[in-house]
Amino acid sequence: MSLQTLAPLGFDRTRSQIRPRFEGCNICTWIGFKHVMYCIEEAVVDHFRAHGLGPRELYEQKGLCLEIVDSSVRILHALHIDDTADIEVAPSPKSPDGVLRVTVTLTVQRDGKPLKAVTGFVDVLFRLDDSVVTPQPAIGDPRLAPYTCTRIRRGPQRSIPDAGLATARQAGTPRMDVRRALAADEGNRFVWQWRVPYFYCHFNDRLQHSGYLRLMEEVLDLFVAERGISIRTLLENKKWIPVVPQASLQILDEAMMEETIHTVFTVEDIFRDTTYRSRMDCYVERHGGLVHTATGIITHGYAVVENRRDWSLVTFDAEVSAALRGKRTAD
Repeated sequence: MSLQTLAPLGFDRTRSQIRPRFEGCNICTWIGFKHVMYCIEEAVVDHFRAHGLGPRELYEQKGLCLEIVDSSVRILHALHIDDTADIEVAPSPKSPDGVLRVTVTLTVQRDGKPLKAVTGFVDVLFRLDDSVVTPQPAIGDPRLAPYTCTRIRRGPQRSIPDAGLATARQAGTPRMDVRRALAADEGNRFVWQWRVPYFYCHFNDRLQHSGYLRLMEEVLDLFVAERGISIRTLLENKKWIPVVPQASLQILDEAMMEETIHTVFTVEDIFRDTTYRSRMDCYVERHGGLVHTATGIITHGYAVVENRRDWSLVTFDAEVSAALRGKRTAD
């Protein structure tokens, strides 16, 4: 069934007006990529609410969990705190099988004129609830049957079964057996061990899309600190801040509350010492193996803070360029 088949449900474009959260205003008045994507997520949920498919009604009456499983954005212009983002959400004619894809366009006002600031897409599916705290069976909704699943499992995955791992619960540096399984010491990468907390989860047991966004931001913060170019170090010494022009995140399998998850952050490319692209891969320890649960791509550059309102992009200097390549400046 295609989106056109669902037209009687009213899958037309919608518009939402959303202000970025105060929490996302970390450097001057600019909003970080995670909270930009939070705005997109809220607009997509509003889109489904507007068509009678709000997450509360779906869950309580049908046993359906609205799940964002893929997102991709291009950030063309910075958002600021107190901006009102006008976000248009529209059905995409290019939905992959098994999901509803919507396109998003975020516009803000600059000098009295609309400015396109963010574009992208989001994929949504509906998972049948089987939580241990909700014993009544999920009944689903026949209108959404093509986009309904009993478990989130998508590809391509790079799982590592039967790795002979012992279960760990603490956060921090992964054990040597995990590092070997993930080839942590090969290539330009950083690996972090973490325990999935309940407040990153939803529908009683699963790590949700926004939880992975938080994880992506945190592993980047740990990576640059490990390389000696922490956010605070560059801010104080150079007045530099990281900027993100592109980011994407895809859920591949389910990660459950209180499981141990290993996040691999790999620098894949550095473009002319102006931006670098990194991949985040998340693996859950399960039954002695590593299940690949999510993957994402994020592109970073650096900008110098000129005053409380303005910044401009810079070229990496020798220190930053060497750190991103896993080298010492003196090498």
